[in-house]
Amino acid sequence: MLRRTEVMGTSQNYEGDQASNALVWGAGGIGSALAKHLVASRDYKEVFLVSRDGRIGDTGATPIKADMFDADEVQAAVEQAAEPGPLSTVIVTTGVLHGDGFAPEKSLRQVSADSLAHVLNVNVIGPTLVAQACIPKMPRKGRAVFAALSARVGSITDNRLGGWHSYRSSKAALNMMLKTISIEWTRTNSDALCVGLHPGTVDTSMSEPFQSGVPDGKLFTPDYSAECLLKVLAGLSPSDTGKVFSYDGAIVPA
Repeated sequence: MLRRTEVMGTSQNYEGDQASNALVWGAGGIGSALAKHLVASRDYKEVFLVSRDGRIGDTGATPIKADMFDADEVQAAVEQAAEPGPLSTVIVTTGVLHGDGFAPEKSLRQVSADSLAHVLNVNVIGPTLVAQACIPKMPRKGRAVFAALSARVGSITDNRLGGWHSYRSSKAALNMMLKTISIEWTRTNSDALCVGLHPGTVDTSMSEPFQSGVPDGKLFTPDYSAECLLKVLAGLSPSDTGKVFSYDGAIVPA
């Protein structure tokens, strides 16, 4: 479990005694683990966990039911999270790699318009719409964090194997979106931090079909990955905005 001093540490950057709130969008394995750690840190007045069905498990977070592709629901969710106090930390954990009728492509001939559009929609457009709603509700002064789960395979320069065309492209596009958002956000808050996070290979339904090839010791529990990611965020400064970081703190090349 993270100690209080190891967690993000955003709430103490506000003037006076007004505590800040955190919002985790996506209640899958990593999202739920992140919410649980943020609640346990006691650094936030309230931690909200958003999912399509309102489930929160045993995280201790406050549930919000919303669909990230419904603009009205996204706005209502953000308004609810920002109402009790400043919304200083937002982490988007939603994503898709495979599903009914599609899987990561092994060659160009397997790419279909429908699956490519779906992956881009979930992995790029969804987090962008959440950022669009959240950032205006975040501080214009002092530390503020917007992060989204990315992936090492989204690195263009590190792509040596090919394949996984839709997923790779979607994460590369997400990384560019985060970089672009970071530049704009810095103009209104020089302490803002907008980054991508590579969680490693985590034991969730997303990675389950591909776990057989994971080296020993490299398949992480959601709890371990969440703890690593929060430690990484805790160590970042405004000069790190726009970058993508791995669970071990290393910069993922663009």
